[in-house]
Amino acid sequence: MPRIALDTDVLVAALLGAGAANRLLAAVLEGRFEPLMSPALYAEHEAVLGRSARFARCRLSAAEREELFDIYAASCRWTRIYFLWRPNLRDESDNHLVELAVAGGAQAIVTRNKRDFRGAELKFENLAVLTPAECLRRKTWLP
Repeated sequence: MPRIALDTDVLVAALLGAGAANRLLAAVLEGRFEPLMSPALYAEHEAVLGRSARFARCRLSAAEREELFDIYAASCRWTRIYFLWRPNLRDESDNHLVELAVAGGAQAIVTRNKRDFRGAELKFENLAVLTPAECLRRKTWLP
């Protein structure tokens, strides 16, 4: 099963019902992907999901979003980060996502903002940066 580091923007888009992000979250919950999680990423997810204005048009209630997030978090592989790879990217949360992916042996970082990862000073040969649609279309995954 492919191991991925899921950016917060993908989780938000999935909860709002946005196409490929929504399908990717469904695939995670079906066990087709194994997302990585760390305490810092969990806190970021919770902080963003707590912004009620952001979810004003969401078809899920706050309680339903919280329950879905709990189910998602339970499907994640909790990963300890021992090494920091900095400086690497301008955005600290993006740096953390790279570190989580490397520490957890992820095959991909899945984000809706690939451009945020283009300026990386460090390159990791076996780590792809994919959109949710690219992730779902990918047929070959490294072990």
